Amino acid sequence: MRQIFAFLLFAALSTAALAQAVAFGNKLVSVGDPVGRVFEVAGQPSRTVPVENKFGAREGERLEYFVGNKTVLITVRDGKVTQVQEVF
Repeated sequence: MRQIFAFLLFAALSTAALAQAVAFGNKLVSVGDPVGRVFEVAGQPSRTVPVENKFGAREGERLEYFVGNKTVLITVRDGKVTQVQEVF
């Protein structure tokens, strides 16, 4: 039973972590922040990827930052942060 619990815990921790905020140095970017705040705190992204719906219409963009040993994905729609994700 302990082995199953340990495996499930490890599997949960090894996947991408969804968060409400991410720290860049001593400043935070949170869901709901305007995109200008993201650029002010985090700078220019390493890569920008368009986010499209199932019909191919552009809904927003995903800003990708490569920070040390993790990747920070910030999804922006209508000028506001809608999702923050850290991938280890």
